[in-house]
Amino acid sequence: MPRAFPPVPSTKLEPTPGLVRYAELVHEQLALIGEDPARDGLLKTPERVAKAMRWLTKGYEQTAMDVIGDALFEEEHSSMVMVRDIELYSMCEHHMLPFFGKAHIAYIPDGKIVGLSKLPRVVEVFSRRLQVQERLTEQVADALEEALGPRGVGVVIEAVHLCMMMRGVEKQNSRTITSALRGEFRDDFKTRDEFLRLAHAPASAGR
Repeated sequence: MPRAFPPVPSTKLEPTPGLVRYAELVHEQLALIGEDPARDGLLKTPERVAKAMRWLTKGYEQTAMDVIGDALFEEEHSSMVMVRDIELYSMCEHHMLPFFGKAHIAYIPDGKIVGLSKLPRVVEVFSRRLQVQERLTEQVADALEEALGPRGVGVVIEAVHLCMMMRGVEKQNSRTITSALRGEFRDDFKTRDEFLRLAHAPASAGR
């Protein structure tokens, strides 16, 4: 089923029918929570929220291969390649509240490498959707495995969830850590241990 509002080619969002309808729904939502949508501070809020949601869910219009493009290179390099501390921002699909944190990604090439900047872009594709952290972690690993055909892929995501911090249990200092291991990262103890040790090392390590 197509989305309610189509992709917009530039950073300036046009008033598409879907965006207009979304703004109308936000206007109604403001009234339902007891606010006055006509007061000065809220006059443009429905439009702003519609545009913000369009941006925050832009991952639905992309695939991992879209952002990787032609940045795949034949290379006989066979040691672990790792990019860590990739910032990510997403929204929990249960309450539509943000969760955010960092992703650590590594892979062992099998004749093919990818431009390093593409790893954060792959994370962005899947994080800019309504998500659960567990699925996000698996999707990033699956996408890299499919695109690169590597000997192994490892993904660790550490995040804090505002649905836990602002409501419910209200635990301010809790972090959620998820991992997805493929190939040698799953099957070889030494490779798995090296990856997890590097992923969980303090950010200042080696600087």
